[in-house]
Amino acid sequence: MSIPQITGVELAGDAGLPLLVVGPSLGTTVTTLWGHVAERLGHEFHVVGWNLPGHDNAPVGEPFTMSELAHGVLAYIDRARAARGDDRPFAYAGDSVGGAVGLQLLLDAPAAVTGAVLLCTGARIGTPQAWAERAATVRASGTGAVVGGSAQRWFAPGFLDRSPEVASALLHALELADREGYSQVCDALAAFDVRDRLGEVTAPVLAVAGAHDAVTPTTALSEIATGMTHGRLVVLGDVAHLAPAEAPDGVAALLRGQLVASPTLQDVYEAGMVVRREVLGETHVDRATAAATSLTQEFQTLITQYAWGTIWTRPGLARRDRSIAVLTALIARGHHEELEMHVRAAVRNGLTVAEIKEVILQTAIYCGVPDANTAFRIAQQVFDEDL
Repeated sequence: MSIPQITGVELAGDAGLPLLVVGPSLGTTVTTLWGHVAERLGHEFHVVGWNLPGHDNAPVGEPFTMSELAHGVLAYIDRARAARGDDRPFAYAGDSVGGAVGLQLLLDAPAAVTGAVLLCTGARIGTPQAWAERAATVRASGTGAVVGGSAQRWFAPGFLDRSPEVASALLHALELADREGYSQVCDALAAFDVRDRLGEVTAPVLAVAGAHDAVTPTTALSEIATGMTHGRLVVLGDVAHLAPAEAPDGVAALLRGQLVASPTLQDVYEAGMVVRREVLGETHVDRATAAATSLTQEFQTLITQYAWGTIWTRPGLARRDRSIAVLTALIARGHHEELEMHVRAAVRNGLTVAEIKEVILQTAIYCGVPDANTAFRIAQQVFDEDL
């Protein structure tokens, strides 16, 4: 075997806290990608990150497979655990190739990992031909040759304008990455495919997709979630391929909710707020939050914790399916103001206009023609305003 020598860094917390290991995406350093999330988790975890060969001055050796890379990461984690005086299992979170390594750890060293959050990744990523072409380009011209394409793939629309310093730091790290180290990771990804082994994973796993991610789309994360015994899926709306950098508050909340042994009500609330904003939209939630009074504040907290943090985060139904159930219930009960809001949410959750029409037609039979008539009027108003 060719086990790469993996180096890393302590990002937050101390050795008295549970160990959380985080892994980077290709072309990034773990500090630039995970630093802001780690800051938010320093009270709950001792956050330790590792770097890919050739990234952040990490050594470059012989070519390796994804399994060999995972063995190298595990050797680094063992050293970190020895320094802590602790050989207990650890929690893991990784983005893109860091998520692929997490999958490999769950398969090759299942007793070592208590649970994982796998972001913007897949049981197979891309195609062998595409990775071979990328490796050839970088070996010939350096990582600078892929900066432009990475800027387009990595970030959701508007992120470069909203967070230019974060984006600049990530792209600069890519420029500094060693061409051979980067290319070796491409070679490992070209041969990586564990889709037929997902059923072997028994640890609880949260798969997190970016709604704008063209590299590892939602279908890739859904495949992970549905292929495992204890998997579930969350989709982040204003995110492409680098979720920890693009949405550090949301990612930190999801990690707390998934990896803290006994989530507090605050953990559930924060995870619920992430989903609530994804489904209903930032503007609506900001307006509802700002309008809360001493009379209504506890109710707002209640629905965020229990409706959004407990029910909408459950893995048993996809969000689009939950939208179908909600639309039907609101039509049946005549909750027209809520119906308008949830028609918009249904579109955000992936339902088409034609599918929403079918839902309303179904309610005409089982709820009543007058209820469906009102629902069509409200839906048409939403579509006229928004689409």
